[in-house]
Amino acid sequence: MPANRTAGGRPATRPRPVARGGPAPRPAARKSSRGAAAGVGNHPRRIVLSRILMVAVLVIAAVRLVQVQGVQADELSAKAERQRATLTVQQALRGQILDRNGTQLAFSVETRSLAINPRELKSDWATHTADFKALGLGDTYEQYTQGMADFFHQQLGDQAKAADMLTKIRDDSTTYQLLVRDADPVKAGAITKRYASIAPAARQQRVYPDGTVASNIIGYANWREDAKTPQGLIGLENSYDDTLKGVNGTTTVDTANGNDSLELPGTVRDSTPAVPGSNVQLTLDADVQYQAQKMLDAYKTASGAADGSMVVMDSKTGEVYALAVTDGFNPNNYGDYKLDQLGNAAVSTPYEPGSVNKVVTAAGAIEYGIEQPDSVVDVAPSFKMADRTVTDAWGHGQVQMSFAGVIGKSSNIGTLEVAQKIGPDRFVDLLTKFGLGQKTGIGLPGESAGMVPPRSTWSGSTFANLPIGQGLSMTLLQMAGMYQAIANDGVRMPPRIIKSVTKPDGTVVNEPRPDPVPVVSPQTARTVRDMMRAVMQKDPKDSLQNGTGYPAAIAGYQLSGKTGTAQQPDPALGGNYSQTKYWITFAGILPADNPRLVVGIMLDKPKYGTQLGSSAAPLFHQFGTYLVQHFQIPMSPTAAPVVQLQLP
Repeated sequence: MPANRTAGGRPATRPRPVARGGPAPRPAARKSSRGAAAGVGNHPRRIVLSRILMVAVLVIAAVRLVQVQGVQADELSAKAERQRATLTVQQALRGQILDRNGTQLAFSVETRSLAINPRELKSDWATHTADFKALGLGDTYEQYTQGMADFFHQQLGDQAKAADMLTKIRDDSTTYQLLVRDADPVKAGAITKRYASIAPAARQQRVYPDGTVASNIIGYANWREDAKTPQGLIGLENSYDDTLKGVNGTTTVDTANGNDSLELPGTVRDSTPAVPGSNVQLTLDADVQYQAQKMLDAYKTASGAADGSMVVMDSKTGEVYALAVTDGFNPNNYGDYKLDQLGNAAVSTPYEPGSVNKVVTAAGAIEYGIEQPDSVVDVAPSFKMADRTVTDAWGHGQVQMSFAGVIGKSSNIGTLEVAQKIGPDRFVDLLTKFGLGQKTGIGLPGESAGMVPPRSTWSGSTFANLPIGQGLSMTLLQMAGMYQAIANDGVRMPPRIIKSVTKPDGTVVNEPRPDPVPVVSPQTARTVRDMMRAVMQKDPKDSLQNGTGYPAAIAGYQLSGKTGTAQQPDPALGGNYSQTKYWITFAGILPADNPRLVVGIMLDKPKYGTQLGSSAAPLFHQFGTYLVQHFQIPMSPTAAPVVQLQLP
């Protein structure tokens, strides 16, 4: 083995080149006394300085090491922990809203949103082209992205149109593109399994299975990305948001390389489970609500009304079975509607009730012993108070009517003559007991108290307006509440629409019943109820004995009720009452002899003068016929007696 190689064959040392003929002579060094002196004299000093510098560096390093390992150890460890730790949120499923029979009116389902980083997607393709080709995802970037868009559409249908998806996926001007909201988790999973670049995020979608049914009551809840939960915006979704939304859960987990999706095994800790929201059950009957909205919308169209509302209440408990308004919105398509289409006029928009307010005079006259149903009232051709002259809807001279006839034929003059005997103070007291000028407390947002002018502000003609339902205002719910008191033997039960709340652990908490409000005696209420059957009376032999609401009659049932027509103030006339714009109202008790239900109806600006535009009685007949079938209400054992309304 050559002397200059190791056993492995590598050169042991690099051979020094030699000149041919022998070793090359080393050149002689040039001596200089100046240079020699400088080199010899500085060498020890450089060594000393180097050693001092080295010691200083070591001291600094040692101090820093002590600081890091001792003084700042806890702080730095905590900082590192924070950098690794990731807080994940587990959504609390929002509670359901149900009708009285358990029918779902609103519920939430888990969904996924799918997003992508288009710029990173394009970079990944360029870097891993061979891998994508091997997986059969395309031979070019164009094929790859087109296939991704097509797969989205294949899984999600119209929710992810391929053309829309392709535009978003290829938009490499951005680092974030939301592709789909509220995708089915299973279908979203198929997409993310095939395409790892798609980032899923958990969401909830609020579903309203019956669309417009009770939407004015239920309202709408929208997803809030910042809170990771749906939030109620209007209706019960808003006013009961804290009850429905539940509490999100949280878990802390360590992640690798700053990537929240790369969880480190065995690092899950500080886990707090999500608590779902409570379920809210309403007193509504979804079928009755549906029919109320359907019939009200049809009658609005037939009568030419601008809008309308209708309410159905239990005569004993005040529970609301239906609270309908025209042209309901569909919360599943919330963004398609304007703000003024999302309200609930039945509780938020008061109106002047007209003759339905004559129930106050009827109740007061009986309660205070002023009149009886068959008492004779001399009705003048007109009634003058201060600067106001009141007439009846039909012209007549001096006539005599029974008190039942005054109410049944809706005589303004006869009503005012009797109201004067009651007096303004007792009349105002009755208005308060009937619940006017105060909110019902039903629990729906935006409720109005209506308006009753304070007694101290009355002018000389005020008491010529109030008994006939002008100069004060009420909501449809308040109007129905007045007749509920008469149906319930003189005791008003403030209406309610929440039946119960079921907590996540299954505990059912029934809504407290409101305190009853005595209005008149049971005997007075029964007398008024019987007297108001005359409103539905039709005498085939003598039209003078017809009540104003006879088209509301339902064969086989005794009914009580009252029609109403109120002129609307017209801004174009300086606030004076219009001769063409009216509120048309109706309040009915079904049946009169054994009350089960109270129905209130209001139509805003129908084509007055036409048959349907001048009365809501035909709508009560149509809807009442449905109600007696739906609730299987037995027929009355006897027909209502025919009474004399106007004397010859």
